[in-house]
Amino acid sequence: DSIAGLYEQEYGKKLHVVRNIPRKQNFQVSETRKELGLAEEKNILLLQGAGINIDRGVEELVEAMQYVNKNVLLLIVGSGDVIDILKKNVKELGLQEKVCFIPKVPFQKLKAYTANADFGLTVDKDTNINYRYSLPNKLFDYIHAGIPVIASRLTEIEKIITQYNIGTFIENHDPKHMAEVLNNAVKDKEKQATWKQNLAKAKNNLVWEKEEITLQNIYEKYL
Repeated sequence: DSIAGLYEQEYGKKLHVVRNIPRKQNFQVSETRKELGLAEEKNILLLQGAGINIDRGVEELVEAMQYVNKNVLLLIVGSGDVIDILKKNVKELGLQEKVCFIPKVPFQKLKAYTANADFGLTVDKDTNINYRYSLPNKLFDYIHAGIPVIASRLTEIEKIITQYNIGTFIENHDPKHMAEVLNNAVKDKEKQATWKQNLAKAKNNLVWEKEEITLQNIYEKYL
């Protein structure tokens, strides 16, 4: 909606919005944590993506793991130009037991990792208009997997998380602040239960089967 608003302001034309939301998916656990080589007793924070790049908040996220409880694991699955830097930082900070890297994997395998996570992370910075109005695919993967989301307050992401009450936010990228938000989310079982209950509704509403109705209506009007 934010991007449509920019176009309307620039060109004076009201646009219909069709979001790139996946079809309803089955995110049942197909492989156990043991089979995936993940710690069974830890709370897993998942950050996934094919654009894990410099200055998108992940450097600070790794630094924050110094201050996060030892029963928490940050699982980074995917690729990007900051990965080598992150691995170097993990080694220098002695965080090998708290941060795990998995290279880019096929989507079915990614679904297995996502289904085994406790939280999904999306922590891009508001450094440019592209990030500010982004609506990443991983947000919907987290929702369809039924895992609460911890996010930075980017416009469209915040709108969805707030509308459905399915997670919480970092207010800035100070590592100690980020760690505080992560620790609080992990230990607050009451909020987790509420978020998970709300996720059941969100994942039924946020599907392509509902999104495509807008597109169908446009075709019917003009064809």
